Amino acid sequence: MNHATAHHTGKRSRSQRPKAETASPTAIGLRRMDAEDKGCGRTAKGQAQVGSERNASDAFLKYTFLPKLREAKSTGFPTGQAEMERDFYLSLSMLAEHFRIEPIDSRSYGYPYNIAVAIADMENRLKSILPYWDSLQLVRDGSKTYLETQERYSVDTTLYYIPLAPLLLMLADPKRKRNAQLLVSVCSYLYHVADIPYYTHSGSYLSWMYEMMGEWIAEDDCNEREQDFQEILKADWIGVRMEQKLYNPKNLHYFEKRLDAFKMQDDFDNACRTVARNALALYREYPEAHIFRNAPTHEERGQDYDECDSIPMPWYISLELLPLSGDRFEK
Repeated sequence: MNHATAHHTGKRSRSQRPKAETASPTAIGLRRMDAEDKGCGRTAKGQAQVGSERNASDAFLKYTFLPKLREAKSTGFPTGQAEMERDFYLSLSMLAEHFRIEPIDSRSYGYPYNIAVAIADMENRLKSILPYWDSLQLVRDGSKTYLETQERYSVDTTLYYIPLAPLLLMLADPKRKRNAQLLVSVCSYLYHVADIPYYTHSGSYLSWMYEMMGEWIAEDDCNEREQDFQEILKADWIGVRMEQKLYNPKNLHYFEKRLDAFKMQDDFDNACRTVARNALALYREYPEAHIFRNAPTHEERGQDYDECDSIPMPWYISLELLPLSGDRFEK
């Protein structure tokens, strides 16, 4: 069905207005010229250039825009100006020294704008040198004020389990025994100083996993579970044997001597030496620092690990068995 409306305009006659004898001027409030308008003539020079004396965009780029200062309610600035500035600049100096940064001199801006300027400048500098930088916050703890910076690194689904079974095999191999002794010093540092969890220690995540698997195997009526049960016993034996070696403090005492006397003959030797050098450098720079020193504790998280979206560090960092397929260990 055609719903269009036809407009028959061709058959209608339009009424004609009477034409004026002379055209009247439009009333827009303009006066007539005294002399005859000669019009605008074209010259060789053309239209005169009118503009600013210098490039406006260049002048805009020369301005320095200071960071926007929020209201005091949102920034959390305390009311004590002298104490606040003293603590802040002390913390700023320590932060700059730690990351080898030359902070901006913001004291001339006046309180509290001087603090906002310094924080904005430090944020930009940290962001440019730290690949995993996350935030910089001004923290008020009682009567003290300080800066707190955070770095975040996503591990995705990677498990940082350091294998011990291959190390036990290397100790029994005369060709790789010197490699094994060097790596034992490395693992001894991780065991004593870095405080990386050991998979047989009671209370560790992997110890709980081994215990749970042992219960599953014991409750299973399948006759094919005997081999799995033997694997659990082997893992426990290797854990006890390797812990005896790592616990010996002589491994740390002779760490540097073993590294200096180590001779490289192939690529594997080079890889072992690189790992040992990095571990020794960490040991010298942080002789008492453990790997979980900045990780939130169970009380700080405020809830059980099972109810959290994130996985705690002790779950994916550990000294682990990781047996190789076909390996044979005899007492």
